[in-house]
Amino acid sequence: MGEDILERVRRLRLMIFDVDGVLTDGTLYLSETGMEFKAFSARDGQGLKMLKESGVEVAILSARRSRAVELRAAELGIGLVEQGAKNKGVAFESLLARARASAAASGYMGDDLMDLPVLARCGFAVSVPEAPDPVRARVHHVTRAAGGRGAAREVCELIMRAQDTLDRAIAHQMA
Repeated sequence: MGEDILERVRRLRLMIFDVDGVLTDGTLYLSETGMEFKAFSARDGQGLKMLKESGVEVAILSARRSRAVELRAAELGIGLVEQGAKNKGVAFESLLARARASAAASGYMGDDLMDLPVLARCGFAVSVPEAPDPVRARVHHVTRAAGGRGAAREVCELIMRAQDTLDRAIAHQMA
């Protein structure tokens, strides 16, 4: 990773994650009654908790509304959540204001075209290998792991490594 990207990562104070295709593999499970189910990675969740504990605020930004996202965010202690965001650029500005963070000190991990306005504005833009070409071309980093399969954990550890907080986070888990 180049020095420019490492500098972007070092100044992060807020990291925002999309849900479908990033915190999940993008599959939507719908029952006959219309109930929606999502599968979240426990390892990704642990990464989000560790990142938050390291001093980087964590937020969720999703175009869809889901009770499962609400529950998962609460379980992980994530209070900054924007769901049903038809305009992710506007929702991004709202999250920045709520977190009292600048765009340059924020990162965003998205995987589809509707994420482009945020990916273009944030200080550190990340995506997953399954994202369409225009998204992967716009970001600073593409994870090795797939969405919902460790990609968020990979990003959390990358940030903590760059900010020199990963060893402390690991030691905290061993205590």
